[in-house]
Amino acid sequence: MAKKTDRKSAGSAPAQGAVPPGIEGLSPVVRAVPITGVLRDNYMPYAMSVIVSRAIPEIDGFKPSHRKLLYTMYRMGLLTGGRTKSANVVGQTMRLNPHGESAIYETMVRLARGYEALLHPLVDSKGNFGKVYSRDMAYAASRYTEVKLDPICAELFSEIDRDAVDFTDNYDNTVKEPVLLPSTFPNILVSANQGIAVGMASQFCGFNLREVCLTAAAFLKNPKHDILETMPAPDFPTGGELIYDINAMREIYRTGRGGFRVRAKWRRRENVIEITEIPYSTTVEAIIDKCAELMKAGKLKDISDIRDETDLGGLRIAIDLKRGADADTLMARLFKMTPLQDVFSVNLNLLIAGTPFTLGVDRILEEWCAWRAGCVKRRLHFEAGRLRSKLHLLHGLERILLDIDRAIKIIRETVSEDEVIPNLMIGFGIDERQAEYVAEIKLRNINRAYLLKRTQETRELEERLADTEAAMNDPKRIRDSIIKDLKRVAGTYGAARKTTIVSGSEIEEYKESVEDYPVHVFVTEGGYIKKITPASLRLSSEQKLKENDRIISAHEAQNKDEILFFTDRQQVYKARLHDFEDAKASALGEYVAGKLGFEDGETLIYTCLPRDYSGCLLFAFQNGKVARVELGAYDTKSNRRKLTGAYSDRSPLASVYHLIGERELLMHTTEPRAVVFHSAQLAPKSTRGTHGVGVITPKGRHTAAGLCGPESKGIASPERFRVRSLPSVGLPLRAQDIGNVQLSIDS
Repeated sequence: MAKKTDRKSAGSAPAQGAVPPGIEGLSPVVRAVPITGVLRDNYMPYAMSVIVSRAIPEIDGFKPSHRKLLYTMYRMGLLTGGRTKSANVVGQTMRLNPHGESAIYETMVRLARGYEALLHPLVDSKGNFGKVYSRDMAYAASRYTEVKLDPICAELFSEIDRDAVDFTDNYDNTVKEPVLLPSTFPNILVSANQGIAVGMASQFCGFNLREVCLTAAAFLKNPKHDILETMPAPDFPTGGELIYDINAMREIYRTGRGGFRVRAKWRRRENVIEITEIPYSTTVEAIIDKCAELMKAGKLKDISDIRDETDLGGLRIAIDLKRGADADTLMARLFKMTPLQDVFSVNLNLLIAGTPFTLGVDRILEEWCAWRAGCVKRRLHFEAGRLRSKLHLLHGLERILLDIDRAIKIIRETVSEDEVIPNLMIGFGIDERQAEYVAEIKLRNINRAYLLKRTQETRELEERLADTEAAMNDPKRIRDSIIKDLKRVAGTYGAARKTTIVSGSEIEEYKESVEDYPVHVFVTEGGYIKKITPASLRLSSEQKLKENDRIISAHEAQNKDEILFFTDRQQVYKARLHDFEDAKASALGEYVAGKLGFEDGETLIYTCLPRDYSGCLLFAFQNGKVARVELGAYDTKSNRRKLTGAYSDRSPLASVYHLIGERELLMHTTEPRAVVFHSAQLAPKSTRGTHGVGVITPKGRHTAAGLCGPESKGIASPERFRVRSLPSVGLPLRAQDIGNVQLSIDS
């Protein structure tokens, strides 16, 4: 019977990496490891793998999944042959890409002509591949669809067999695959691409192939060429209108980051608006859903119906108008309120030699031209090697042809076949390859014409070799070769732009007119707001509230006025009163947190109508300090809906007071004690996070409870509580001093 191991003795044995002090009670198998080391050793390799080997495209314009799929199809002979079932291609690609059949097929769908995601599709497809502009139009299973490589792929593989790029082993070292594809045009700028890695992302928009090729050619001739002259803007397969801002576009071209607006194209036929092209970044379903939502809310009263009429002829959204509707005005509203106009964000992040860079268009062209020059030089080196090899054989043949009778005699007198090659090598001073080549010549070829032809071929090969070596070492000839390919590709595969460029100055932005009228605004402690017109309030003034809820503020205002909502997390939310629906006193109102998107658990504590942003806000804190912040500190030129750091978080807030003009104020504690002081004793600050000035010093466990005017508290003799200097402990509030008025956070 095996002897049991004594745990105590085993645990007490000294081991490498002893248990650190403080965790002696833990099991000896537990070891303290710094979290930074775990992240570095485990998470960082995963993150780098996603960045380098999956999500970010390289200079040839492809992610690894794209490259593996296309190369597999090339090896299957699908560049010149007929189509094959997609399932067959997916299965073959598994030898290079083991990430699952569905992932491979989804990659193929995006590259397919039927899906319409690329200006120049790389996969010629047959069958249902869905549409990039439809969220619900699903593609058919791989066993039903058929594919082959599109003719433009010849430009990706024309030099693949001539050592233009490096090859590497696949995941199980059974097959070689290219590290990059030697594309003869800047596919990185032609094919739209999107990827999300760990800690970074990439968003490439497509550009017109003809414009890209001509721009690259002009850039090679003149590195200072203004790219905007020949390639003014991106181009999308879904068409649409690009609202052009030359300054914004120039910034995108320079930095590789930015955004621009794209909107739909439409036409009117009788009483129907037909939308035939939409922004690349949206879908038909998203547009219809948003329109239906606005129609339900009563904001699109000129529309009677909207439907998707997309068919084999292409995309078509039909909008039925009501009688007398103005189509131009309606479309201007739709562009502002729906995804019919959308912003395309650009992030030109790509891998250069395995390192991610965010580059402008000019830098991308520079990197591509340098990489392409390397491909051409490698191809020329390969061709020169083949010419040298062939010349080597012909030079050996020349030696034998000078005395062919001797060669025949050597072969005839050789006893064994295995000795023919060595005897020829000894007899004529040639190497094994040359002797093997001579020995394979047929007797019928030993004639005068054959000898003259071989001699002529030798001279031609020597001239070609000299020319190839000269070209390989001449940067100008390499550049001219690249330019020649670019112009050929532009002429063969180039097409007109699909996305129309429209100047931003020609676009009239829709500005929704808001009716201005008097309203009464009520805010409750539970966070509800009711905006009631005076006429409605006169009909019924009895306010309906939720159980245990109460009104904490009431304002008379105009419908266009701005309103500020302060929360318990030092944040202020800004809105206009017309953002809220008119209500009745018998309604509960709208929930502010849901309307403005408060954070989880965030609570409304104070509301303010800033009007012209005159005056100040006084923040009274439980530590007895009061911060005086000018209301103008919350005024912003941009249409921001949320401001952080609305007030100091050094101490919990007791109350907020909107001060207009200077006056006497009363601050009291929970003891209760009070002090009356003049607001001029508080210096106004433009910094929202100011900690404030000490006003009252709470005793013991008591805290400051609020700030208000003396009349709000019902103080009979305010002069009793006046002090000469601040802070002060204040005087106790007597029964005859205190009225029945209760203070709250919005005192």
